Amino acid sequence: MWSRWGVCLFVALIGLALCLAQEPVSKSVADKASAKSNAVAKDKDDTPKELFSGKVVFLQESLKRRGVKAADEFKAQVVLETDAGELIPVVPDWRGRAFYQDERLRNRRVDLVGSRQKAAPYLQVQMVFVFDEKGIRQYMDYWCDICSIAMYELKPCDCCQEEIRLRFQPQGLPEFVKKKVSK
Repeated sequence: MWSRWGVCLFVALIGLALCLAQEPVSKSVADKASAKSNAVAKDKDDTPKELFSGKVVFLQESLKRRGVKAADEFKAQVVLETDAGELIPVVPDWRGRAFYQDERLRNRRVDLVGSRQKAAPYLQVQMVFVFDEKGIRQYMDYWCDICSIAMYELKPCDCCQEEIRLRFQPQGLPEFVKKKVSK
């Protein structure tokens, strides 16, 4: 029987072998691909990161509190309800999915570091900070105690496939946060 570490090592070796087995591409194709990926990376880096504060809640419940009746299509959509009352939909991507999956993260005070694209109301979350019952800001992720791997959504560990746990760590906000959004 394979140990968990043996399985992780085996998966890593398979990935390395597949990478090494790929045929080399011509220099001009590689240069074009590199230029394109650099342009995409530059675009992503240029998006201003901001601090968004409030509570993440289900959209349908928030609308109901405001006297707006919405059909069940909004039942699973989560939004950040800012301190000023604005509703900002959360993108269910690599970081935002946690709010869709884990009820422990909803209906509690949060600071989210993220960005929004022009002409799109959706918030792409890069960092999640929650406040504990004493009002202390805590950085949030999921942690595998077996593999010592941080993850950002609720699922089995990417390596050993065992359960992971919700982890909170006291941490200040990053220096690169542009400004606090207060609309």
